Amino acid sequence: MSGGHAIRLGVSLYSFTNEFLGRSHDLPALLRETAARGLGPGVEAVGFQSFRSFPDVTEAEAGAFRDALAEAGLRPTCLGITADRFLQPGQAIADSELIEFHARQMRSAHRLGFPLVRFQHAATPAVIRALVPLAESLELRMGLEVHAPLFLDHPVILAYREMFEAVGSPLLGFIPDFGAAARAVPEVQTAYFRDVLGAPSRAVDRALFLWHDDNLQPLDRLTDFAAFCAAEGIDDRFRDEIALIFGIIGRGDPARWSEIMPQVFHLHAKFYDCDPQDGSDPAIDTAANLAPFLAAGWQGDLSSEWEGHVTSRGDGFAMVEAQQRYLATLLNPPARKAEV
Repeated sequence: MSGGHAIRLGVSLYSFTNEFLGRSHDLPALLRETAARGLGPGVEAVGFQSFRSFPDVTEAEAGAFRDALAEAGLRPTCLGITADRFLQPGQAIADSELIEFHARQMRSAHRLGFPLVRFQHAATPAVIRALVPLAESLELRMGLEVHAPLFLDHPVILAYREMFEAVGSPLLGFIPDFGAAARAVPEVQTAYFRDVLGAPSRAVDRALFLWHDDNLQPLDRLTDFAAFCAAEGIDDRFRDEIALIFGIIGRGDPARWSEIMPQVFHLHAKFYDCDPQDGSDPAIDTAANLAPFLAAGWQGDLSSEWEGHVTSRGDGFAMVEAQQRYLATLLNPPARKAEV
C-alpha cells in the first residue's frame, strides 16, 4: 500500500450484531456475505457471540468455522475473549479461576485458528502475566483493548504498560479502539435517547455537558450525572441508558497512540455513523486516529467495527461498506498532480 504502511482491512463480525441476533444470517452466512461484499479478508469475532460451544469450542465447531473461512477466502485475525469475575452472580471468583477461564478461551482461539486474542482490562495484569507461558506454547498473541472510558494515562492502563515492560514478551501488546479517542457523542445515540426512549432533554443535555468536561475523570462524570438525575427526579431507566455514553465513548487524544506504537497488534476502527458526503464518522475522527499509524508505517490488521447497533436497527453490512470506502481514501490517497 502507499504511504509506507501495510494496513490490511477487515471486519469485526460484531458489526453485524443486528443481522446475527435478528437471525437473518447465521455464522456461515455472515462469512459468505462478508466475502461477497469485499469487506475482508480479515475477520475478527467475539467468542461468546459467535460460537455456541465457547469457551470450550469443540473440534467439530472449530473445523466448520475454519472450513467456512477457507471457502469464503477469508482469514481469522483476532478473537475477543472475556474477563468475567462474576460467572456466578454476586460471587467473585479468585485469580486462579479467572486464569483458567482465560486459558480455556485461549485454547479455543487457537483451535479456531486465530493468531491473536483481544482481552479486557478487567482481567488484571497479574492474571495476564500468569498466562504468558500458555500464550508461548500456543504461539498466540494477547492484545489489551484500550477502550473507553480508559485511555493511555489511566492507572489501570499504566499498570499494564508497566507489566508489559517488565515481562518483555513479544506476545503482549495493545489493541487501540478508536472509540476511546472520540470528538463527540454519536448523534445516533442522543437521537435514540430523545426520540425512542423519550428521555427528558435536560438529562441528555447534562450528560453531553459532562462528557465534554475535560476536568472530570470518567468515574466523576458518571457520579455527577447520577447526582443530577437524583436531584431532578429523572427516572432510573433514563439515567442508566444515557450513562452508557460515559463507558463506551472516550475523549482521548488520538495523537497519543504513538506512545504504544511498537506494541500495537491490531486496530479497531470503531464507528457509529458515516457522513453521506465523504463517509467520515461525525463522532470519531477516523483520519486523526489513523494518522499516527500511517506516519509510523505500521503493519497489521484493522477491523471495521460498527457499534451503532447498540441504539439502532440499521444494516451493519451497509455501514461497514460505507466506512471501508472512506478508509480506502485514507489508506490510499490519490497521488497529487505535479505542479507545473
